[in-house]
Amino acid sequence: MSARLTADFWVHAYLARLRLADIPAYVIARGDATAGAVLVKLNPLDGSAVLYQRQFDLMADTRRWEAVEDAPESDVDARIARERARDPDLWVIEIEDRQRRSLLDEPGFEG
Repeated sequence: MSARLTADFWVHAYLARLRLADIPAYVIARGDATAGAVLVKLNPLDGSAVLYQRQFDLMADTRRWEAVEDAPESDVDARIARERARDPDLWVIEIEDRQRRSLLDEPGFEG
């Protein structure tokens, strides 16, 4: 059984990895430092956005990142606002990258 990382630790490690890849990213909402869930908004700076959320795969007994919305940026922002209203412990990270890189598919980020 592996130990779960705190949300705060995971967010800081993820932001550091993005910085190393020269991908601008920002925490736009801080959640609970210990157990807050995390949303990642990928903004390719073209008016659209993709929202990622960690999902638990029961069949594989693993967590993975999944795009839960790929829409105009205003729609993604509205969804984030609804999610934050329902869960104030939620973290939100925004990535700004025209190449649409999130690094979420790389080893170590499955959560």
